[in-house]
Amino acid sequence: MSSSETVQHARTQTPSEGVGLAKRVVGKIAKWSVLLFFLAITLFPLLWLIMTTFKTNAEFMADPLALPSGIYWQNYADAVRVSGLPRLLLNSVMVSSGSTIIAMFICSMGAFVFAREEFRGKQIILTVILAGVLVPIIALMVPYYRIIRSIGLFDHLFGLTLVYVAINIPISTFLLQGFMKSIPYELEEAGIIDGCGFWQRYARIVLPLSKLGLVTAGTFVFLFSWNEFIYALLLTTSFANRTLQLGIRDFQGQFFTNYTGMYAAIVLSIIPSVIVYVLFHDRIVSGLTSGALKS
Repeated sequence: MSSSETVQHARTQTPSEGVGLAKRVVGKIAKWSVLLFFLAITLFPLLWLIMTTFKTNAEFMADPLALPSGIYWQNYADAVRVSGLPRLLLNSVMVSSGSTIIAMFICSMGAFVFAREEFRGKQIILTVILAGVLVPIIALMVPYYRIIRSIGLFDHLFGLTLVYVAINIPISTFLLQGFMKSIPYELEEAGIIDGCGFWQRYARIVLPLSKLGLVTAGTFVFLFSWNEFIYALLLTTSFANRTLQLGIRDFQGQFFTNYTGMYAAIVLSIIPSVIVYVLFHDRIVSGLTSGALKS
């Protein structure tokens, strides 16, 4: 091909290449515009909440969207003083940690049986358990209330812990069962040859290899228990057994509501759950993808 033909060929290709380049640029702009739009929707309420905690109540009532005139730290002091934050924080830690430990103990054993053992009715039982994921927790309020009342655990942190465990059994069993299925059975066969029984296979082989799944499921249970409000309100009445989420209500009175102090308490209540997620988010993602790809 001569030089003149090459120039002519380049000239004939330029318009289509320009159109392709324009399409790619428009596509990228559209993609980033959509992502930034959803990012703004996600972050704006949180940023507004944090900004409001540095206002006085008068500033907030005058213009909720305006920037604070200064940094008013008294709201955080009120959050600790009015709500009795240390006691509520201890209660929430006890309930969330207790429900996570009990749920992981029960669900890991159940998931091991469903993943490794064969018996009649196994699929039916597993389906019934997993169907609990589809049941709205609001629909179970009356049964849980009657059961907790009948066994004498009403207005008791242990009763609330048991309810949180029961609510999280379906999803935790689902996650752990899928993860345990991905563990090669040859490892257990080697253990059986060495004389391992049922409990030894569970405790010494499968459970240690399921740490990633346990962290994933346990994080979900902890975050649910930490942020749950409805059942805490239903099953506890005294201040000694309130959780952190219930204590936030104390800022709302009959004639006056300390909004900025309440928002400061909300920010303080969010911090532990954010810390837990930041510490374990890599393992959560890895655990979910491992169970999804190998189950």
